[in-house]
Amino acid sequence: MKFEDLKGFAFDLDGVIADTARFHTQAWHQLADKVGTTWTPELQESLKGVGRMDSLELILKAGGHENDYTQAEKEALAAEKNDNYLRLVETLTPADVLPGMQAFLDDIRAKGYQMVLASASKNAPKVLKYLKLSDYFDGIVNPASVKHGKPAPDIYIAAAEMMNLPVANVAGLEDAQAGVQAINDAGELSIGIGAGLDDADIRFDATKDVTLEAIKAQLD
Repeated sequence: MKFEDLKGFAFDLDGVIADTARFHTQAWHQLADKVGTTWTPELQESLKGVGRMDSLELILKAGGHENDYTQAEKEALAAEKNDNYLRLVETLTPADVLPGMQAFLDDIRAKGYQMVLASASKNAPKVLKYLKLSDYFDGIVNPASVKHGKPAPDIYIAAAEMMNLPVANVAGLEDAQAGVQAINDAGELSIGIGAGLDDADIRFDATKDVTLEAIKAQLD
């Protein structure tokens, strides 16, 4: 992609716009303790960018409990985790927007780029509300409306459709390998934020480094 071809941005939420991942970690850790699965850094890493029910299955499997619960019981566990997470989300303020990201959002909005949120979180609208960023986005892809979650490309394809743009004119921003794979498989420009995202077309060490000028420099 050439820089002038770029017309819209699809954003992941956790780890890109705000560190709500720490709330997910707290809530999933509580649930792992409840079901008797030992919490490890490897288990925590495996949940990044993964949807709620799939995350629950990973936790149950890690402890050998995948056959211990009915589907209804699993749904109740997932709902309990979500309730705990939402209580933590209510403590968010605009000060929790990650370094540099407010300025980046202001810049791309001022320059007329389209923006859509492509998060695996069903709670994304509430998170944006507390961060006071709801008005920045042209839409939010509902993860329940796509057939497959990340690393499948569905959510990023839906984001491009929401902006009425070809995938070749869209860049996606992610901090997790599953998300980068989803962007790449959607045929969009992948912008990875953080270490270990070697498959990303463009990579930055931290959110504070993400600017239009820096994206242009890497593309050109």
